[in-house]
Amino acid sequence: MDVREWLLVSEERENPHTAIDAVRGDGTAWSTGNTVRALVHGRDYFAELYERICELGPGDRFYFADWQGDPDQQLTDDPRATLNSTLVDAVRRGVEVRGLLWRSHWHRLGFSAHRHRQLGEEIGEAGGQCLRDMRVRTRGAHHQKFVVIRHADDPTRDVAYVGGIDLCNGRRDDAKHQGDRQTVDLARAYGPTPAWHDVQVAIQGPAVHDVETTFRERWEDSTPLTLNPGRIASSLFHREDLSPEPLGEQAPPPPPRPGGHEIVQILRTFPVIYPKSFDFAPDGERSVMLGNTKAIAHAERLVYVEDQYLWSEEVGDHFADALRANPDLRLVVVLPIVPDREGAAAEIPQLYGRSLAMRKIIEAGGDRVAVFGLTNDSGLPVYVHSKTCIIDHRWASVGSDNLNRRSWTSDSEIACTVVDDRGEAGAPAPVDSFPRVLLRTLAAEHLDCHPDDVPEDPHELFDAMVASADALDEWYAAAGRGRRLPRRPVPVPQSLSGRIPGHALRRRRVQERAAAYAAGYHDHQRPPGRLRRLSTPELTAAQLVWAPRLYELLFDPDGRPRPGGGS
Repeated sequence: MDVREWLLVSEERENPHTAIDAVRGDGTAWSTGNTVRALVHGRDYFAELYERICELGPGDRFYFADWQGDPDQQLTDDPRATLNSTLVDAVRRGVEVRGLLWRSHWHRLGFSAHRHRQLGEEIGEAGGQCLRDMRVRTRGAHHQKFVVIRHADDPTRDVAYVGGIDLCNGRRDDAKHQGDRQTVDLARAYGPTPAWHDVQVAIQGPAVHDVETTFRERWEDSTPLTLNPGRIASSLFHREDLSPEPLGEQAPPPPPRPGGHEIVQILRTFPVIYPKSFDFAPDGERSVMLGNTKAIAHAERLVYVEDQYLWSEEVGDHFADALRANPDLRLVVVLPIVPDREGAAAEIPQLYGRSLAMRKIIEAGGDRVAVFGLTNDSGLPVYVHSKTCIIDHRWASVGSDNLNRRSWTSDSEIACTVVDDRGEAGAPAPVDSFPRVLLRTLAAEHLDCHPDDVPEDPHELFDAMVASADALDEWYAAAGRGRRLPRRPVPVPQSLSGRIPGHALRRRRVQERAAAYAAGYHDHQRPPGRLRRLSTPELTAAQLVWAPRLYELLFDPDGRPRPGGGS
């Protein structure tokens, strides 16, 4: 494949001030010779991260950036393996620990500013530094979630983690989706221990340097951590550290990995900040949006998406244009069944944003589009927090960025995009290529089957997912109509009723396969799989009066500079 067709060249980042591509000398905007592994679920990620941290010693470096970090979050089942104690122990062993957390807002508004200060104080008292960063736009956030580990004596062991998983409560779930015992507040539909679906990637090879550069650019920037007089006063009152210490010289990129076939490009979003923006992105950076736009122009058979949100007409056009350009293209989108917060002021604007995108997409693609939610074995919805896109087994992206205007223009974000360097143009991607393995892994979980049983043909996979969802919807609907209940009843939460109507456009083959699955109901068998159909949200006339204004103002702001300046 021609990498330049799928990935941005350096000039296409539209940010000449960043140093992220300088290390390669010729301005190449990606690195080769990497290996990339997906860590699906927080339990697996936290366990590996804990093991890696415990192996670090004097002179090693541990850098991290996060939207939220909870000091008491368990990394393993060992009650002593909390985030704060693990990092404090590392500092005491001589590890250089540096962290950047979003300063966030007042905890009474549901945010975690006080917990971030606590984590920073504990790491600082041990000799490291973890700072709260408020260099964001009004109503914006630092949303990047990544870790960089560099070894002083063995760069072959260096690793970076990038994705959607914060180092905080609620994320430590696994494939059973029974939730993290350290719960997070979500809508009541998700139950007392909300199930959480998420993805992080482990990167080894030269691309680790690019992730580290992203951290260093933020850490070393001359813009103060906050310019708000009230927050400065609060920091002075609490004697909070606001001065990043020097990091020392950056080591060269780790060597290429033996057998490393992954080409990795690190994409970011940084907004323009007023009154002083970042030195490394004075006009902002929107390479996440630009990279996604370039890649989807080459989609031919299947685009697979998992996302926390799917908002805005811009995002709708992003996929609709590809569907219109290629009648053979299919699109699968996996979203949360219900928004994360209850109450009209939180829920309705989110549904409005989703309706903007879905209406455009379905108008363009019709029954070539399938939008799903996830449920666990108890019938409760699974909160989809992953930010993943896979195109034709060729290109994959895993990051902190959601499919909305906020992630593309306003918040800080990071994404790892991957293509395989093997194969010829027009030939199928290798079966062990990262995009193909990731798709097979995620589809197997959602279809409740072994990865080897996942259809390799993109259209067959699309049909299998549609059939599985239709069968499960029919099974629950039969129970709701009072037909024979299974021997082990599975509750159907009231919050889901009426929210998962069947899709109006169904192919004959899909109907036949769904009927075959649903026939298992008469044998008291729940059909396999976790997928449920989602339709375009419908808002009332009254809701359409106020929801768009709240959506534009708070939920999905546009961070692009306006003519004449100003935020």
